[in-house]
Amino acid sequence: QVQLVESGGGLVQAGGSLRLSCAASGRTIRYYSMAWFRQPPGQEREFVAAIDWSSGILYYAYYADSVKGRFTISRDNAKNTMSMQMNSLKPEDTAVYYCAARDRGSRYYPENYAYWGQGTQVTVSS
Repeated sequence: QVQLVESGGGLVQAGGSLRLSCAASGRTIRYYSMAWFRQPPGQEREFVAAIDWSSGILYYAYYADSVKGRFTISRDNAKNTMSMQMNSLKPEDTAVYYCAARDRGSRYYPENYAYWGQGTQVTVSS
């Protein structure tokens, strides 16, 4: 079992920045692919970014088109954490952000993720 806890959400003006963190416990995340999803008000949960494990050495980052160039996902296996730096935030980035871990399946679909955090609210004002 992996327990995930997000932090770092808040209220920010458009154009501002936030850094989200995800702390894992119970098991090392080293062999898991990690991701951020978000759920805007009244909408379904959507993929934001993922950082996949490959051969335990290389990690590859993937982003939704809507955040590419603005968000940066990273992980620190030694600290069992994952983060996401969010710059140039827009009102449409307003959502509850979730971190998640998976060990199989496509990175883009939430049903492939076995472990989830409780979410952290990000609100971007115009």
